Amino acid sequence: MSIFGDHQKKVGLFRVAIFGAAVCALLTIFSACNFRVVRDPKILVQNLDADPSTLNPLVATDAVAFAVLRNVYESLLERDNETLELKPRLASSWTVSPDHLTYTFTIRDGVRWHDGVLFTADDVIYSFERIRDPKVDAASLRSYFKDVISVKKLDEKTVRFTYSRPYFKALEICGGIPIVPKHVFDDGTVFNTHAANRKPIGTGPYRFVSWETGRLINIEENPDYWDKKPRIVGIVFRVIPNSTVVFQLLKKGDLDLAGLRAIQWERQTEMPSFSKRFDKYRYWLPNYSYIGWNLRKPFFQDRRVRIAMTMMLNRASILKELLFGQGDLVSGNFYRFGKNYDEKIEPYPFDPAKAASLLDQAGWIDHDGDGIRDKDGVPFRFTYLVAAGSRMGQNIGLMLRENLLRAGIEMDVRSLEWAAMLKSIASRDFDAVMLAWSTSIDEEPYQLWHSTQAAQGSNFIGFQNPEADRLIEKARVEFDPARRAVMYKKLHSLIHYEEPYTFLFISPSLVAVAKRFTDVKAYKVGLDMTEWGVKPWATLKEW
Repeated sequence: MSIFGDHQKKVGLFRVAIFGAAVCALLTIFSACNFRVVRDPKILVQNLDADPSTLNPLVATDAVAFAVLRNVYESLLERDNETLELKPRLASSWTVSPDHLTYTFTIRDGVRWHDGVLFTADDVIYSFERIRDPKVDAASLRSYFKDVISVKKLDEKTVRFTYSRPYFKALEICGGIPIVPKHVFDDGTVFNTHAANRKPIGTGPYRFVSWETGRLINIEENPDYWDKKPRIVGIVFRVIPNSTVVFQLLKKGDLDLAGLRAIQWERQTEMPSFSKRFDKYRYWLPNYSYIGWNLRKPFFQDRRVRIAMTMMLNRASILKELLFGQGDLVSGNFYRFGKNYDEKIEPYPFDPAKAASLLDQAGWIDHDGDGIRDKDGVPFRFTYLVAAGSRMGQNIGLMLRENLLRAGIEMDVRSLEWAAMLKSIASRDFDAVMLAWSTSIDEEPYQLWHSTQAAQGSNFIGFQNPEADRLIEKARVEFDPARRAVMYKKLHSLIHYEEPYTFLFISPSLVAVAKRFTDVKAYKVGLDMTEWGVKPWATLKEW
């Protein structure tokens, strides 16, 4: 699960002077980092919005890191691209007990880590122990394994997970456990700061080569890979926070794969010169963007205030005018097109007058006549955090700030580099933050919404509600999807009532891929580059 949106989309408006300066800056960037040199045609170049926080799959939480990690590390099981059913990966087979309490996996023969050491059941057990270790920064993962009593090695090729009670996602969680090499990490070094966090050693189709902070990450094919080798022999991830620069480099041919903003998808990629060299793909992953309100702060402890914040933002207009209709409004925390989302619940409307009334009712009134609402001597002034480079987040913040100021509230829009933003969130040192979640196919809200996850887990806004906890806990042991959906729709309704987030949109992934890559297909779960073929440069005269 991730707290970083795949593609930030927004139309920017610039004054003449700012535009001129930006053009000069872009020309400098293009001349300084022109990447279009003679290179192996089987190497794919794509961008990352920021440097990953880490390349350790046990402690990583952001989509930037997993864009790299999914090529380097593997787990016991994976989902089939077509059917979405779980299938073997590092485990060749598995069994589940009739009472849903034990899950036994048989390790595949002949799998080796990138340094040549044999992969065994010990690596699985070690990884589980690190996830459960409170000193390890794996709180988001730890919540999923909380009911696991033990993980035991039956022999070198067999490992068994035992649960204290049934859990409907147990097979997915055990089979999908991130696995790191015991022989690398178990050396007495502090796990959270281990050198391998920047130089990962996995079992996957690609092995790590280098990481130049702020510039690029390079991975290459694993010559000893146990499964079918991909036809793309290497991937270069260029760190480019600015989406305008990304698009310019894509058009120049310096990138082979990049996400597109809505305006780029609708208006800037329809010319024949672009269509001749690139194909476009659109798919809907389970995700939603939101503004999270820190419920520990005096401003946002009253649900009426949080609803007022939502009513101050014209989300329908943003979706229509600035996102060109590429998305859908959401009213809650489940996948908009999934079975757990309650379509009967309408998103709160844009209604500044009603919002002002709610603020009055909550006691936030301009008592001292300075034009700013206050309560108990505390003026309503707060800071909205957004990731540097997120044009969508920046512009939503500016729109909200303008509307709030008319209502007597001061909001400062503050942009932070990704690492600094994660630090603020982890320490709970923020007022409001614009982010996005990417969720799994089989959703499970414990990590995000259960009260036990408020201190260290992904419930960083501090939402605590006994009825929500009860519904979440009850749903965890319900294996019937229809019955579980009833519980989740009740949770949807409760969270909508409390509005701890201003729920924004579900947005499609909009992607451009160079035509020199073949066998590209957009699945429900996205693109799978391990399937792609490559045309030689000579066949693409227009390139």
